Amino acid sequence: MAEADLDGVIRSIAKKQQKILMDAAKKRHGRLMGLAAKAKTKEIKARYKQTARTTLLLAGAAARRLQVTAENAADSYARAMKKAAEENKAAEEKPAKKAAAPKPVKKPKN
Repeated sequence: MAEADLDGVIRSIAKKQQKILMDAAKKRHGRLMGLAAKAKTKEIKARYKQTARTTLLLAGAAARRLQVTAENAADSYARAMKKAAEENKAAEEKPAKKAAAPKPVKKPKN
């Protein structure tokens, strides 16, 4: 097939974006946990740890939404292409209807 399988491309791009998002979230989580380890008071340490947990939680939710959106778009594209292929096949199978011959115009009697 000469054309790219675009629904597959949509899914692979989403996987890459999801991986990038989760990697960035893990880096931020690690940095926040490092700051929590260096914190001088319990309150500050607890705040950093809570922020780190929330970061992973929200990033996971965003990644899931991204994946669901990409799957919906890919499925929609695949359905549209399937429907278009079926319509083309149906159009090729039906012979073109001949245009009806115009009716002769009656001349009024004078």
